[in-house]
Amino acid sequence: MPSANELDPDNDHWHWLACDLRIWRIERNMTQAALGEMLGVTKSHVSNWESGRENIPMKHAETLDLIWRARGHFARLRRLAEKSHDPGWWSQYTPLEAKASRVSYWALAIVPGLLQTRDYAHALLEDGQIIEDVEATVAARMARQEILERERPPELRVLISEAALEQPVGGAEVMRQQLAHLITLSSRRNVILRAIPRTVGAHIGLDGSFTLLTGERWSAAYMEANTGGRLTHDPTMLEDFVRRFDLIGAEALSASASRSHIARIMEAMQ
Repeated sequence: MPSANELDPDNDHWHWLACDLRIWRIERNMTQAALGEMLGVTKSHVSNWESGRENIPMKHAETLDLIWRARGHFARLRRLAEKSHDPGWWSQYTPLEAKASRVSYWALAIVPGLLQTRDYAHALLEDGQIIEDVEATVAARMARQEILERERPPELRVLISEAALEQPVGGAEVMRQQLAHLITLSSRRNVILRAIPRTVGAHIGLDGSFTLLTGERWSAAYMEANTGGRLTHDPTMLEDFVRRFDLIGAEALSASASRSHIARIMEAMQ
């Protein structure tokens, strides 16, 4: 998590927004507590926004524009941040994933990180991405999976395309082990995994993969991209991603049929 002194507003639009929030507040001789009271939130919310740990919701950005007569500055900057790839998304995503009560994946091209075997992750990172320290990155990914072994693990809702299941990442043997791992995981009480067969044809999920994170009183969505990603808490965008997840799910096989389908793919892989 970045601190206020570690923000990089020149290269990160969310950091720019966080810095401007702090600057405008200080110029008006307001404490974080006072600003929180004005917006109907706690001091900790304001602190998290200014440090970049969380992103200020649009409704509060619009309120700031109105009260501070900022002529749309904060709402405009927030929209800009939403549309741009976020180089610092990972530092915000992993803590949310760790405390989420439900994680919902739409996986278009690859198996989601929490469900990957070590060999699959290693092959994916070594051959498919530009990673300086593959071993450290794989170790970090495996460490993230520890949340699945908690006494009360998060619910996993996984929709995965047949293309991701058939792509022999690391070769046939590594992929067979990965598919077997998916079948094993799908038998857990907290996991529902459903496959989207190729026969479905065109559907709304072809736009790209995404992840929905749900906590006790919060929700977030992450959209994948080649050179970065976007993490959002915006209610309107979240509603759209939930709708997309439901529409994709309407095309999926049942959980039991998906296990059988994955088993057939695994058996056919040579």
